[in-house]
Amino acid sequence: MYKLVLIRHGESTWNLENRFTGWVDVDLTPTGVAQAQQAGRTLKAHGYDFDVAYTSVLKRAIWTLWHTLDQMDRTWLPVVHQWRLNERHYGGLQGLNKAETAKQYGDEQVLIWRRSYDTPPPPLAADAPLSQRNDIRYAKLKPEEIPLTECLKDTVARVLPVWNDSIAPAIKSGKRVVIAAHGNSIRALVKYLSNIGDDEIVGVNIPNGTPLVYELDADLKPIKPYYYLEEKKA
Repeated sequence: MYKLVLIRHGESTWNLENRFTGWVDVDLTPTGVAQAQQAGRTLKAHGYDFDVAYTSVLKRAIWTLWHTLDQMDRTWLPVVHQWRLNERHYGGLQGLNKAETAKQYGDEQVLIWRRSYDTPPPPLAADAPLSQRNDIRYAKLKPEEIPLTECLKDTVARVLPVWNDSIAPAIKSGKRVVIAAHGNSIRALVKYLSNIGDDEIVGVNIPNGTPLVYELDADLKPIKPYYYLEEKKA
């Protein structure tokens, strides 16, 4: 049996401000830092250890991983940074307040953009201030690989190659893996691993900073439903 741990980043500044974030690189709040630290203490208390860590190229996930590993005395572990684990790209919604956007476009339309599986928000212009087309961290990618908007279906298609090409082989080789990523990139992995339907997955919420555990068989199929680790009380 293999175990895989997934952690959504701690609360970010734009989570707190109720803004669409996507690929915009924002900080953790003090609460987010505390959530990440608690994740590390919880994993250590439950006896977890890791050989390799994966994260995105966005600092809210990277710093979540740092704080988690720091609490486990494992800051020296190798870390793979992968743009494919980035959050879903929210296109023209990035940076906008969710409540104000709902007032402008209507609750129903914003709900479709946020929660439908295959309807993306309006795209950003390639030269928009919050576009990532000129961001140095994506300089080696083809322009078409850097999204201007995404739906969850697009995010699943983006995430699965790194699972198939890197993460799954690492697990099968016996390495204990932890992934610190984002609500929608983790949702993409959960959809794939648990074989959740398109309509059902949009209702799955991933809490900030709480370790999600999969127990997997030799074919990396779940032995039982995933579960969240609870803090151990002294």
